[in-house]
Amino acid sequence: MTDLCKVLLVDDNPKYVKDVLPYYGYDVVCAADGRSALQILDNDNSIDIVLLDVMMPEMDGWETLKRIRKNPSTENIPVIMVTAVNEDQKMISGLKIGADDYIVKPFILPNLLARIEAVLRRSRRSFKIPAQNNVTINKNNQFNSLTRREKDVLLLVTQGENNKSIADKLVLSEVTVKTHLSSIFKKLNVTNRTQLVLLAMHVNLLEEK
Repeated sequence: MTDLCKVLLVDDNPKYVKDVLPYYGYDVVCAADGRSALQILDNDNSIDIVLLDVMMPEMDGWETLKRIRKNPSTENIPVIMVTAVNEDQKMISGLKIGADDYIVKPFILPNLLARIEAVLRRSRRSFKIPAQNNVTINKNNQFNSLTRREKDVLLLVTQGENNKSIADKLVLSEVTVKTHLSSIFKKLNVTNRTQLVLLAMHVNLLEEK
């Protein structure tokens, strides 16, 4: 990082994260629960990104995220959800509420650092480039490169379905579903389902259930 970035770490048990992030150029502010986090955000407009744990006392991560997104002064702050639950449906729900990314506990530090960097780059780019039409057209062209069956698989992924459920609904084998997903990842230049859904959201392809 070329600029000192300020991170709001919202976790009732931050462990080593609050101690290690400063070594990588981050200024860390901690909150033990959602209510405290919202108070900090109300009084500190220098927060660059929020690492938000899902399971917390007083106010959980879901409700905290909703309030962050409803507040005009904080609605654009990047938020990475930190959760011990690796469930597609819950991740999709969080993305619909407004999470920018997810990381599942336990995680390794390089993975967390990479996700923070990536989300910050996307956030800064969105503020620096006001004209989004060209980006949307380009990404729509990427989606148009998908086959009909790949689009069917993609739609079910955005609805939080796992590979087995997708296979059952499309009358395919799980191996075939994995093959389609591999092709989709390659064509859309993503590496995981969360990135895929974020991209689909960007071009308004994420359908409400």
